[in-house]
Amino acid sequence: MMRQRLPWILLGATVALLCAMVPLSVGREETSDTVIYGLLALSLGTAGAFVATRRPANPIGWVLCVMGVCRSALETWEAFAYHSLPTGAVGEWVVSWTWIVDVTVYGVIFLLFPTGRLLTARWRRVVWLLIAGCLIAIPGDALSAENTAADFADGSNRLAVDSPIVDLAFGVGMSLVLLGLVAAIASMLVRYRQAIGVERLQLKQFLFAGGVIVVAILTTVPFYYDSELVRALGGLGLMALPAAVALAILRHRLYDIDVVIRRTVVYGVLTATLAGSYLLSVLLLQLALGPLTEDNDLAIAGSTLAAAALVRPARARIQSLVDRRFYRRRYDAVHTVESFGSRMRDEVELDAINTALGSVVRETMQPAHVSVWLREAAR
Repeated sequence: MMRQRLPWILLGATVALLCAMVPLSVGREETSDTVIYGLLALSLGTAGAFVATRRPANPIGWVLCVMGVCRSALETWEAFAYHSLPTGAVGEWVVSWTWIVDVTVYGVIFLLFPTGRLLTARWRRVVWLLIAGCLIAIPGDALSAENTAADFADGSNRLAVDSPIVDLAFGVGMSLVLLGLVAAIASMLVRYRQAIGVERLQLKQFLFAGGVIVVAILTTVPFYYDSELVRALGGLGLMALPAAVALAILRHRLYDIDVVIRRTVVYGVLTATLAGSYLLSVLLLQLALGPLTEDNDLAIAGSTLAAAALVRPARARIQSLVDRRFYRRRYDAVHTVESFGSRMRDEVELDAINTALGSVVRETMQPAHVSVWLREAAR
């Protein structure tokens, strides 16, 4: 009974700490930072609570629960510094290097996903590699003079150690962590190639979500400090990772993942194609009709109409290319059924129809056995 309640107790602790953090942080730091970091801790705790409750034998849920509590506690501790509360500067200092721990833990989650067990015993070396890198990198970052989080009112890190060993430790440690992270992602790809059935769908769902998250983060990082909206999108990318883990483990909408991937690829390529066509046509029309359209928006209007006219044919063409390249079985099945329909329009022989129908069913659905039952006409 306690094991069922503990995830919700941890989630309650996360929420309570966040309720203490928000009033301490509002007006003292960027509002977007308060919202993003708070929601990140909440998403970790919520995802962990659902996974730990429904799959208590899977350690990933418990790891997410603990991450949620720790993240909310650290954010609250850091907020002490905004009001000159005791140990507040220490909290800022601790928060400044705990991101290394987060990266390490995510690497371990990748190694365990989705079953909660390593692929084989040999992958334990990657776990130890991640832990070793984390333990080496933390002192290198925490004791660096460049880390000004623990300024203690004089503008510098009073805990800094002036030694080349500190900088070397951070470089070596982070190299080990990144190497372990790459190996963890590789283990997921190996697991995906070996997996069948539900586990393969879980991995496909998570890898798809991970790809979307990576694209979102990479596109927002260069402009992170330029806009509140960009910061919000980057934060949503971070929050989506624990959500993707939970949804895949709990198998929510698992069998829809192929449809989601297909539509995402089709509409993503379609959007890029239309945007590129629009910009190119605007440029060409302005160059060609510059003297005539200098004082009006004729080039923009013409490009907009051309892009609108391209939507349906471009979508059909792109969808056909995607199906032929990535969903060959579906593509072949559709074409087989269409060919069967065109042949059967003029066919009247029952035996020929029976033979053709059996051939189409075997080719598209690949059943173990095919039989056709005909009901006698009523007399």
